[in-house]
Amino acid sequence: MPVTRRSFIKVLGAGSAGALAPFISARGSEGGGRTGLELLDEIGGLNGLGLAPSVIRLSSNENPKGPALIAVEALQAALGRKNRYPDEPQAMLKEAIAKYHGVGLSQVLLGCGSSEHLQIVTLAFTSRDRHLVTGAPSYELPAKIAKLIGVPVRELRVDEKLRLDLEGMVRESPGAGLVFYCNPNNPTGTMYGASETRGFLDAVLARSLEATILVDEAYFEYVDDPSYRTMIPLAVENPRVIVTRTFSKVYGIAGLRVGYAIAHEKTIAKLEPYRLANGVNNLGAAAAMASLPLKDHALREQQLNKAARDYTVKYLNENGFPCAPTQTNFVMFDIKRDAKVFAETCLKRGVAIGRQFPPLNTYARISIGTMDEMQQALPIVRAALRETRADSQGR
Repeated sequence: MPVTRRSFIKVLGAGSAGALAPFISARGSEGGGRTGLELLDEIGGLNGLGLAPSVIRLSSNENPKGPALIAVEALQAALGRKNRYPDEPQAMLKEAIAKYHGVGLSQVLLGCGSSEHLQIVTLAFTSRDRHLVTGAPSYELPAKIAKLIGVPVRELRVDEKLRLDLEGMVRESPGAGLVFYCNPNNPTGTMYGASETRGFLDAVLARSLEATILVDEAYFEYVDDPSYRTMIPLAVENPRVIVTRTFSKVYGIAGLRVGYAIAHEKTIAKLEPYRLANGVNNLGAAAAMASLPLKDHALREQQLNKAARDYTVKYLNENGFPCAPTQTNFVMFDIKRDAKVFAETCLKRGVAIGRQFPPLNTYARISIGTMDEMQQALPIVRAALRETRADSQGR
């Protein structure tokens, strides 16, 4: 049966999601040490989400406005299926993703956000004698999983422009089991265009005859640089390239945990045994399927994010803190002092920002909220910068 919104809603049944609507976007927490619950408890006024209601949340790179209305409607319908396992909704979502990207069903793997894919790819392709290559800093989950299971990790520090060191990553790729390429990169926000990316991938594939490359495109929809392209066409052709996407960012359903990987069918078949079979629930499948075809919505979110991001960059630049070029929904800049202490100071003043990201210990990452949130938060950030004393840690 062809997948349509009507047929999907019919499968899910009817229900009500009024009480759940505020939790759909479910902004995550950038925890760790006193920047988490311990410090918040000192501030007081904690709510069920672990943050004081008055705190402006600029810490976890979420969409501050949440999902489209149609996704909320789909979620409401999905509540009627809450007692059923998500087999059929998952199958329908997988079919919709395959159709959207023009790939085969056997080339799509669903997951609990894209985080599940980063974990299972690391488990599937690395070992104690097949190391992981990644950036420093980059999204840390693959490195965390690798270290947990005893896999050697070779982390290449970003360059002076906060871009991934592609030459260094190529150099470290021989003998690797996995090369993790986050583009745009989190937490730095920098990205490489299609020609540079393809050149990097080709170089790794040629130099390391066994390494698999995981291309993380979590922030794909936020990029407006015309040189940027998805690597999905390469992934479906080459068994050693995998692309991951998520509904947590521009689609605003981080709390529902839905993502997917696209790769050659042989690669997907190798990953399937590692996947949690029911990792995508009925609610997440409903919201994701409703969101996927909303190209105008995604474009509008990109434009709103860009306006607030440009305002933020201009404000920080004018106050003496130039930002790295960013194509995402966050900015990173050198505050020339301990970023952990700075984050604590911001939180005490009512603004939650990103944690410290070694080895860039004097760099702060701020997620982009709504324009109103940024106009409220940035003067607070400026005041916190003035309050925070430089310390001896440096980079």
